[in-house]
Amino acid sequence: MDVLDAVILGIIQGLTEFLPVSSSGHLELGKAILGDTSVPEESLLFTVVLHFATALSTLVVFRKDVFEIIGGLLSFKWNEETQFSLKIIVSMIPAVIVGLLFEEQLEALFGGNILFVGFMLLITALLLWLADKAKNTGKKVSYSNAFVIGISQAIAMLPGISRSGATISTSVLLGNDKTKAARFSFLMVVPLIFGKIAKDLLSGELMESTADFSILAVGFVAAFIAGLVACTWMIALVKKSKLSWFAVYCFVVGLAAITFAYAQ
Repeated sequence: MDVLDAVILGIIQGLTEFLPVSSSGHLELGKAILGDTSVPEESLLFTVVLHFATALSTLVVFRKDVFEIIGGLLSFKWNEETQFSLKIIVSMIPAVIVGLLFEEQLEALFGGNILFVGFMLLITALLLWLADKAKNTGKKVSYSNAFVIGISQAIAMLPGISRSGATISTSVLLGNDKTKAARFSFLMVVPLIFGKIAKDLLSGELMESTADFSILAVGFVAAFIAGLVACTWMIALVKKSKLSWFAVYCFVVGLAAITFAYAQ
């Protein structure tokens, strides 16, 4: 992997972590169109670095919220910050269960199944279109909402289902305020990313990596900057009900993927 590959992969990771277009789905499409050998393969360490960069960009964008949450937790009281943290934990349960019990089955879906990706992108498009029509309510995410949103996050492990698109759409369709839905969606994934990083570190596989530090640094910076832009932009788009743009995009790409699959 050269510097240009690192920059491109970093930007893709930073953008697709927050924009509702499904990074996993696009990667599968790219492999099918260009061929597996034409898409630079990321090392485990490089993947971890990119995910750490996007998690860090989330913390920067929501730094005020994060400081308030930490301050509230340190007060050791049953306050709003403590309740929000518990809701985040509740939302993580479905993804953790699915990730631990069905890891091999999920990995099997990432084998160039373009037809499957195409249909999943159509589902993402439908979710985004429905969410775009919803009105702002001012309602906060409840504990039951958090669990349902967590289920949508678990489902978004499938290639073609956007994590941010699924979680924000589900939250909005449950009647929650759009801005609060976006805030919850972006913050709920941070513990999962750090948890995955910790799991990879403890596995010992990272110690076998021979990745170039300069390549890692370039990828990190690219992903971090792209993540800052995408996260901020996505919040603004959700507020202005512009999810229909991405609904149209996912619909077109989904149809193209299905057509491509049947043409083969």
